[in-house]
Amino acid sequence: MTIAPLPAGLRVRTRAVDLPGKGLLDLLPDSSGVLSWVREGDGIVGWGEVARFETEGPDRFAEADGWWRRVVAGLDVHDELGLPGTGAVAFTSIAFGDQSPGSVLVVPRVVVGQRDGQAWITEFSSGDMPMQPRSLRAVTPVRPTGPLRYADGYLPVDGYRRAVAEAVRRMRAGELDKAALAHDLLAVADEPLDPRFLLAGLARRYPTCWSFAVDGLVGATPELLLRRRGSVVESRVLAGTIWPGEGADPETALLDSGKDQREHAYAIDSLTDALRPFCTTLDVPEQPSILALRNVWHLASDVRGTLDPASPASLLHLVEVVHPTAAVGGTPTKEACTLIAELEGMDRGRYAGPVGWLDADGGGELGIALRCAQLDGRVARLFAGCGIVADSDPDSEVREAAAKLVPVRDALEGAE
Repeated sequence: MTIAPLPAGLRVRTRAVDLPGKGLLDLLPDSSGVLSWVREGDGIVGWGEVARFETEGPDRFAEADGWWRRVVAGLDVHDELGLPGTGAVAFTSIAFGDQSPGSVLVVPRVVVGQRDGQAWITEFSSGDMPMQPRSLRAVTPVRPTGPLRYADGYLPVDGYRRAVAEAVRRMRAGELDKAALAHDLLAVADEPLDPRFLLAGLARRYPTCWSFAVDGLVGATPELLLRRRGSVVESRVLAGTIWPGEGADPETALLDSGKDQREHAYAIDSLTDALRPFCTTLDVPEQPSILALRNVWHLASDVRGTLDPASPASLLHLVEVVHPTAAVGGTPTKEACTLIAELEGMDRGRYAGPVGWLDADGGGELGIALRCAQLDGRVARLFAGCGIVADSDPDSEVREAAAKLVPVRDALEGAE
């Protein structure tokens, strides 16, 4: 656990600001410390770093929650707007597994946000320095990626196919119902990668996804793990996938697929079973809908609950309870996670973990870190995974994983 000391007398001010002709991602001043949570032009971006907290292990959620509560308790906050995302916020990205390092909370120096036509800037100041309206920083040119070379990651395609086949064998033997298996791919550039280039490319191609960046993890996820606003908690569950060209009518094929419907049901059940003890009401659609993206189609269900006012849980506490859902872990959870660790044989890091932002009242928005890459200098580590059930076909799952790598590959390459 790593805790950077907080500046003394930390103050936070949010005020309205005009952003004429500028999108949020266009405001990120340089390639260092890029922070983002943006969907269809709304959301927040940040830069600079006031404080940082790093943790790992099975208690990482509770430790992160406790640290953030202590930070918030010592702040002097002046928020002129009182909107979701204003006031004190922290960006966070949590590792998928208990043994993975790198779970992090970052309190930015500057946050700029926009929602429903209202824009704002949040600035942090410390000590005896008076709070002064600060101009947005000049933006350095975004560096295109340039030529890329691809190389096998820790689990290449052949190994992934074997892992899927073995998982199917064990499911047919009755050991478990579902496991979400992933593999990785390395992309190597000639120069250090600019996360703003990848982020903007993903946001342009997938505007209905949440384009995120936290501590070098950059992606565009279609899956909202949990949003908490006051007493309301919401989630968008995705499980069950088909890609265009697989059938004459992909929507009908997906809705009629017993395999995909079972996979989706496992994901819904795992989320709602975990949330129900914290909610007085929990609304779940009787049937999933279709979420059509540029490269794949998903079965989707939007779940909404009302938290028990007698013991309202923070967003991080709720996420600790629901993670990993069956969509990225499996069913039963313990057996699926054990199988994932064995068959993947790699550290996922923060892939498929919670990512997003937290506010000072225990709320915020956290998605699942999918369609993403971990950037490290000239190297990007890309991830893609699929939900595996007993009637999964290994070759079909390999093709699905390849389709899920396309968004990041295209955005990295700048392909149109």
